[in-house]
Amino acid sequence: MSSEPQNTQSTEWTPQQLSEQEGIRREKLQKMVDCGNSPYAITHYAVTHQSNEILTNFETLEGQTVRVAGRMLSKRVMGKASFAHLLDAEGQIQFYVRREDVGEDAYAQFKDDDLGDILGIQGTVFRTQKGEISVHTQSIMLLSKSLKVLPEKFHGLKDPDLRYRQRYVDMIVNPEVRDTFRKRSQIISAVRAFLDERGFLEVDTPVLQTVEIGAAARTFKTHLNALDLDMFLRIETELYLKRLIVGGFDKVYEVGRLFRNEGMDATHNPEFTTVETYQAYVNYEEVMEMVEQLYSTVAQKVCGTTRVPLHMDVTCEEPEMIELQAPWKRITMAQAVLEACGADYSEWKTDEEARACLAKKNVPCEKNAKRGDCLAALFDEYVEARLIQPTFIIDYPVDISPLAKRKPENSDLTERFEFFIAGHEMGNAFSELNDPIDQRRRFEEQVRTRMAEGIHAEVDEDYVTALEYGLPPTGGLGFGIDRMVMLLTDNASIRDVLLFPTMKPQK
Repeated sequence: MSSEPQNTQSTEWTPQQLSEQEGIRREKLQKMVDCGNSPYAITHYAVTHQSNEILTNFETLEGQTVRVAGRMLSKRVMGKASFAHLLDAEGQIQFYVRREDVGEDAYAQFKDDDLGDILGIQGTVFRTQKGEISVHTQSIMLLSKSLKVLPEKFHGLKDPDLRYRQRYVDMIVNPEVRDTFRKRSQIISAVRAFLDERGFLEVDTPVLQTVEIGAAARTFKTHLNALDLDMFLRIETELYLKRLIVGGFDKVYEVGRLFRNEGMDATHNPEFTTVETYQAYVNYEEVMEMVEQLYSTVAQKVCGTTRVPLHMDVTCEEPEMIELQAPWKRITMAQAVLEACGADYSEWKTDEEARACLAKKNVPCEKNAKRGDCLAALFDEYVEARLIQPTFIIDYPVDISPLAKRKPENSDLTERFEFFIAGHEMGNAFSELNDPIDQRRRFEEQVRTRMAEGIHAEVDEDYVTALEYGLPPTGGLGFGIDRMVMLLTDNASIRDVLLFPTMKPQK
């Protein structure tokens, strides 16, 4: 049986759907296919070096033969010789092609190749007369034909909507985008290493769940045909992770994808990545210390510093610097609101008094909002955006903290904190509620509130059962990886740190 690759693909297209340049590229491809030389039939090219490796180790590699592969981004044909640039996973490198070195047919094919085509280059490493490290080509092969025209060199791909829809093109023409996603991977690895070194066990919990819990976030609903059962994409990993603490693990964490059927803006996407950690026998004070250590450690490892710039308008000459090194500021939610707008949570005796206070300040709230809801609304209005340097907001009202343990000295408040950086909430944590009777009561109240709003919700009975077996004192933490990446890569939108953000389909 012949080992030659078979050319079975069709190159048919509708001419009116293509630009002139796209039509020309398809004609070139058809000629190659007709001659039995389809580039798509090639299955292997033995790459020996990446561009950056050659550039950084020139003294060692000068004169040696290397094999590189990548996308051709530029080409200058000068008769019998040409210069071009190749883009691979690590960067760009120039290569020099001469007809007498590669042969007349190969050189003719190279001259016919288009920008964006993927080539394999074998040659020797040298430095040109102008001082640019390059590869002197001995053989050249077209590995894949690009049928689309790359954006024009000097203008690139600037339209944000198109960049997010066609991330593959974005990464070709905007190299800094690939740097962002390399750093994202490094950040996740550094977070895992930090937790692993402290004895946490990484676990996986269900994404599809049978209970639509009564939390504030809206769920995505689907249906499992095999069991004829409605199911819901998870909005948190918390309740399953705490089941594992009940089961005997003292330290667990999950890097997980969550799904919330809500709005979209610069810091929200319907699906996003979080890290949740749970540790037995600690409280929220110890979790705060861990957060400080985690952020400073990851920043130092990935960015080489604990001082990172605050994303500002490009016209600003000196960006404000955010210092992630401990200690971070700590202030209660009630005190932060009092200082910002003069509203005193301790003076509100009833929910009606709290709502009246908001009305005077023209801050909207639900008609049945409780004192805690009103305090949170004032915080959102007057405080959050001003929290630029890392700040722990502590001691949240029990009304808005259904899973947090009450403070022993004030049952209206909980041992809960959120931390804020650059004007955004970055994570949420608390001393976990482990009283099953109190937990059921709070769940039922939460469900009543949701149902009154016309939103279906139910008590997670199995989780309450787990608590009845006994959950030790536990400190829990949840924080968003995407917002952490935004901070450490100086990006102002969550879409810039998601490879494929959610987009409305084009017609």
